[in-house]
Amino acid sequence: MQFLVGLGNPGGKYSETKHNFGFWVLDQFTQNRSLTFEAGKGDYLFVKKDNLLCLKPTSYMNNSGVPLFEAMQFFKATPEDVLVIYDDIDLPLGNIRFRKGGGSGGHKGIESIIYQLRSEDFNRLRIGIATDEEMRPAERYVLTPFNSKDKVLKNEIIDKACDGIDYFLTHEFKETMNQFNEKNKKGLNE
Repeated sequence: MQFLVGLGNPGGKYSETKHNFGFWVLDQFTQNRSLTFEAGKGDYLFVKKDNLLCLKPTSYMNNSGVPLFEAMQFFKATPEDVLVIYDDIDLPLGNIRFRKGGGSGGHKGIESIIYQLRSEDFNRLRIGIATDEEMRPAERYVLTPFNSKDKVLKNEIIDKACDGIDYFLTHEFKETMNQFNEKNKKGLNE
């Protein structure tokens, strides 16, 4: 089973904030396939089609691991089946990076997942959100929308991430990394 997990925060208050990049990507990915999310048996929304499951935890970012763990138990998935899609303040806007395993990099949603799964051995799709705005404190930056000048690039990155996920679903992880990870990239518009 391929288990795609988009991280974000539920509710209208957070819907346009940078921290919701994982939700935006999964929303577009499922819309491209005419799939619709439904309520799960926990704090998550999901859609399942054949061997693909897409999941959006609705427990708020810092507790993302709890509903993911519950869903993985219900659908009998392992950490190796999972691709977590999330925002990364350490990458410039315009950059996406596939990664296999590793630490949290200070991302509270990833920390929660590592803690609940008792494993770092899940795949990640990190989506850069760093801009020329003041990014400290990070907690405030991630909970604000992009400036109007960055919104076009945001939408391009959502499409690029969806293309990356499509590729990931039919190729080896190393091939996906080679195809989509770009070294020393400053962003699409630079």
